[in-house]
Amino acid sequence: MARNIHEFREPERFVAGTVGQPGDRTFFLQVTEGVQTVSVQIEKQQVLILADRLGYLLDEVTRRFGTAMPPEVAEAADTSPLTMPIDAEFHVGSMGLGWDAEASAVVVELLAVTDDPIDENVILDDAAEGPDTVRIFLTAAAAREFSARSMKVVAAGRPLCPLCSQPLDADGHICARSNGYKRDTEFSRSVEFVDPDVLAMLGRLIPGIDATFESEDEQKSGDRGNDEQRGDPDDEDR
Repeated sequence: MARNIHEFREPERFVAGTVGQPGDRTFFLQVTEGVQTVSVQIEKQQVLILADRLGYLLDEVTRRFGTAMPPEVAEAADTSPLTMPIDAEFHVGSMGLGWDAEASAVVVELLAVTDDPIDENVILDDAAEGPDTVRIFLTAAAAREFSARSMKVVAAGRPLCPLCSQPLDADGHICARSNGYKRDTEFSRSVEFVDPDVLAMLGRLIPGIDATFESEDEQKSGDRGNDEQRGDPDDEDR
């Protein structure tokens, strides 16, 4: 299908933000240049991955090409909310990251979700056919700023259980590490996860990225399995 590419070469603002209360938040990315503001809806884990991989990309550029980069930002300067009203252009399905050496800029590409498998050749490309796209060129400093704010936005959700690190729900929480359950509550289905498809896609776009993912619970489950095979004498205490 014919695609619309919204390109921002000198954005004044590129931020992640949310609408709604913790536990029921909708995430958006919003870019502003001049009088134009474009918003796209995105998943929480995609925001987290994008923020993390932006830092990785800058570090890789320094390592490979010797280009000096600004240090990581502890606190974002832009803490203002999203510009209202929000009229999302699309829901993000795929993302692309690149480095424009000529412009000394990070290129962030956000592509609309589609029913059909995406042709990866359209990512970071001006192909006439493909999903609608928002393409943003960021200075290294702006990329650091985006990452710092995004991490804060993601962390501003529900508090985590100190035992299992899963989000705490207002109506109850079943802790996998408490060897029991809380009565008169429904099982929480709001388990946080990292989308392996998004990780794999980023791994193909940026050579050297570790696109594997294993949750802490999976790692501990594997450790328990190994202990059982060895006949760990501590098993009776668990």
